[in-house]
Amino acid sequence: MKIYITRHGETLWNKEGKLQGWMNSELTEEGIKNAKKVGEHFKDIKLDKIFSSPLGRAYETAIYARGTNETEIITKDYLKEMGFGVLEGMDQYIVDEQYSEDLFLFWNQPHLYRAVKDGESFEELFNRAKEGLKDILESSRGCENILIVSHAVLIKAMFAIIKELPIEHIWAPPFQKNNCLSILEVNDDRMELVLEGDVSHLD
Repeated sequence: MKIYITRHGETLWNKEGKLQGWMNSELTEEGIKNAKKVGEHFKDIKLDKIFSSPLGRAYETAIYARGTNETEIITKDYLKEMGFGVLEGMDQYIVDEQYSEDLFLFWNQPHLYRAVKDGESFEELFNRAKEGLKDILESSRGCENILIVSHAVLIKAMFAIIKELPIEHIWAPPFQKNNCLSILEVNDDRMELVLEGDVSHLD
């Protein structure tokens, strides 16, 4: 089985440098254009199942990314982005001024990062990603091609779990750019990332 994984398209808040988390921001024209390019990649590939985060930017991306497939898009809460609590939608300069230590730990020492008010810790994120991966694998037995549409940090958590990496190594390259494509091959109980964060289809 091949599991294709893509991040949602560029949003207005992506351009403005705002953390989105569980809040939503509309796709930009560039985000829509590149989501359609992901769809072109699947024009000759039959997608048996499509799983998406329920957040609008991911679900809209999934609609474009399925290409000519008419496969139902199944939304799952466990595919939502990491929750950033009070930081969501906040202007970048305010985050830099008031939450500089949290921001430093988030990017440089994620294992020491503690959830801000109403937010989520990396431990909680990893548990959610692990349960989500298990659910997708169990519910997709017998399928050949699966598409997952999600978010940067959630995808990185899934990949760290697959590679058996601890939280402190979640940011190991490559970063998940908007509309990038990764492929996870599953054979029996063996999982291997054969493509990670590829953007060649966007050229």
